[in-house]
Amino acid sequence: MTPYCQVTPIKNLSVPKKTILFLALFWTGIIVFLCLIKSSDLPKVKIENLDKVVHAFFHFVFTLLWFLFFKKQFISFKISKLLFISILFSLFFGILIEILQEFCTTTRRADVLDVLSNFSGALIAFICVKVFNKKNIFDKI
Repeated sequence: MTPYCQVTPIKNLSVPKKTILFLALFWTGIIVFLCLIKSSDLPKVKIENLDKVVHAFFHFVFTLLWFLFFKKQFISFKISKLLFISILFSLFFGILIEILQEFCTTTRRADVLDVLSNFSGALIAFICVKVFNKKNIFDKI
């Protein structure tokens, strides 16, 4: 008897290292642009603490993309070490953005809570990688 729907597994989801690097750099550029433009140029939304959620989302994606690039670049490194590097990179990048907001813009100010939001996004990425790594998802990328 033939099944109605047969699913063929995808064996190779490998994404080229240059593609991942491009995506990581592009996302980094988006963060820099949105965090350093005049605050009056951003749309006004009346949702309390939405900016903190946005910061967490930015750094969740940032950490995940840079982790994937580092995984392609440093094949012999363990996942835990690459995650640690990615989280540190996200943390220092977020702190740098806050410093630039304070000293290089006239409409933005540094905010410690933004740094904590950035770090929380990186930690969520860490948890996701740990959970999905148990299913060997990242071995196929």
